[in-house]
Amino acid sequence: MSEIMEEEVSEAIEAEKRKAKPSIPVWETNVRDRLKSLRHFHKPLNDLLVRDANEGDTRLVVTDMLCEILGYNKYSDLTTEYMVRGEFADYGIKIDGKLKAFIEVKRISTKLSYRHMRQVEMYAVNEGVEWMILTNGAVWEVYHLTAGLPIGIDCVLAIDLLDQDAKLRQQENKLFYLSKESFSRNQIEQLWQHTKASSPESLLKAIIDESSLDAIRKSIRRDTGFSIETYEVKRLILDNVIDNSLRASLEL
Repeated sequence: MSEIMEEEVSEAIEAEKRKAKPSIPVWETNVRDRLKSLRHFHKPLNDLLVRDANEGDTRLVVTDMLCEILGYNKYSDLTTEYMVRGEFADYGIKIDGKLKAFIEVKRISTKLSYRHMRQVEMYAVNEGVEWMILTNGAVWEVYHLTAGLPIGIDCVLAIDLLDQDAKLRQQENKLFYLSKESFSRNQIEQLWQHTKASSPESLLKAIIDESSLDAIRKSIRRDTGFSIETYEVKRLILDNVIDNSLRASLEL
């Protein structure tokens, strides 16, 4: 093969490689480069924990993280002490002037709990906001609120930045969804939908759907020659296959 032909083949192969590998948007590359500075916050967070810093000091570090890592402008994107019916949320996140999420900050030594989530839930319900973020600087929990009766609350993300066993890349990948760029593109919404659709509760509901039970009944009869009613299939699945705690969560 001549050198010219070899060069043409090489160029063709490289062109195919470029086609096969989707290009990463510039905005995403910029966010991921910014997220690399997350490692620089491990020491300040540890220092806060060692001296049991108060909520105000914790909030200072959280503000730096929101701006330096997640890309929010403290003057136009973040509203501190957002008043909701006489109460004050620590932060309101605005995207293009529209309120998108509330953030509640607790002192770094505080173990985040259901009580704290209920506090920020009140803000979200009253303002018609879907996203709620709880953090003590080290731990970040992200919840989606679905309005209605009853109100639906789903935990979409949970990150512990001081977890010694967690890989930095995994932490960066999770925090990516909280970046201004990703949040403004509703990627957190897509993550929530995927998480909800693949949850044990959603899968169980699909399994005990009447059409699914009928398909299982027919499969059992085809494979074993034994006829069984759909209500019996459901009972056997719930009694012998499904974990009791999952059954209880769905009140089955």
